[in-house]
Amino acid sequence: MGASKDVFVIKRIYDEAADDDGYRVLVDRLWPRGVSKDDAHLDLWLKEIAPSPPLRKEFGHMEEHFADFKHHYEAELESNPAVDQLLDLADGKNRVTLLYGAKDPEINHAKVLLEYLEDSKRGSAHRHGKAGK
Repeated sequence: MGASKDVFVIKRIYDEAADDDGYRVLVDRLWPRGVSKDDAHLDLWLKEIAPSPPLRKEFGHMEEHFADFKHHYEAELESNPAVDQLLDLADGKNRVTLLYGAKDPEINHAKVLLEYLEDSKRGSAHRHGKAGK
């Protein structure tokens, strides 16, 4: 009965959409350059899950800033209701693909978000308990 196997995955929005992407969610605050709305094949654009503009600008996708960025972005995610929205969305899906525009597949906010969501699914009672209305 173990169904929570890789529900969340990340993928560049510039990569070709695939049948096994499942539910496709853009997790960038800004629309990616050169991608038409039709080519994106989006189910949802969840701008609110992206890092705050000041944090994104401070990070600047510079590897030497990544550890600090990760720490601050995770702190933002702790109080972000969009996290619960994604976790709830995953309950009804086999796969949720988190789409991002950054060039580096390792040094980007989507990778941090993926790890955070995986940790949240493992400890969902802890996180969901804090998110009350």
